[in-house]
Amino acid sequence: MELGLNGKVALVTGGSKGIGRGIAEGLAAEGVRVALTSRTAARAEAVASEIGAGARGYGFDSGDLDAIGPLLDAIEADLGPIDLYIANTGGPPAGDALEFTREQWEAAQRTLLISPMRVIERVLPGMRSRGFGRIVAIGSMAVREPIDVLQLSNAHRPGLVAAFKVLARKVAADGVTFNHVHPGQIATDRMIDTAGSLEAAQERAKHNVPAGRLGTVEELAAAAVFLCSGLAAYITGTAILVDGGLTRSV
Repeated sequence: MELGLNGKVALVTGGSKGIGRGIAEGLAAEGVRVALTSRTAARAEAVASEIGAGARGYGFDSGDLDAIGPLLDAIEADLGPIDLYIANTGGPPAGDALEFTREQWEAAQRTLLISPMRVIERVLPGMRSRGFGRIVAIGSMAVREPIDVLQLSNAHRPGLVAAFKVLARKVAADGVTFNHVHPGQIATDRMIDTAGSLEAAQERAKHNVPAGRLGTVEELAAAAVFLCSGLAAYITGTAILVDGGLTRSV
């Protein structure tokens, strides 16, 4: 199946591990020139070297709004205009909904909502003028069914979904799409650490997830890569759940 991605340039934030790395690897396998970020440049550069295929690594903290311009300048100088933007960040801290500090609320808003919108403001005009662009955000099943201990995620991720819906309609005729992928229980380091071990996480999923297991990073990445492809040109303003049937909402 030809995805039509060879030679495109992608920015994958949070691309040094877990879901972000899986997406970076999936895109690179399709001939995409990937720019991936991590909070430390050394980590990002090391992972980019492991991925190969011309991938480049950059230090970037999604919560640092002043760093967005310099990051995009560097990527465009090294690889060219960005065709694909994967907005992926680590989830904000879990905890009691009434005990988060003002600073935690503001940090979550910057990372989950404001930062991706600032990137989009910069890359979208070029995508529209070239007649091709794919913007995919990695969200959470909490957008569909709020999770009690993930109030920071519950509150901010739906705002980006709403913004994507409006933008999807605005630029649909220009060859640019906006979509979300919402993970369920995926076998990432964070999921395993939360459960205590991979075995414990798998045992919990066996009882809680209709599919009877954790999802893999590769399964999640496949959905994101497909949404970036030419085959997904008529899919926009929507969200795909990759959760093994866990979410009950329609």
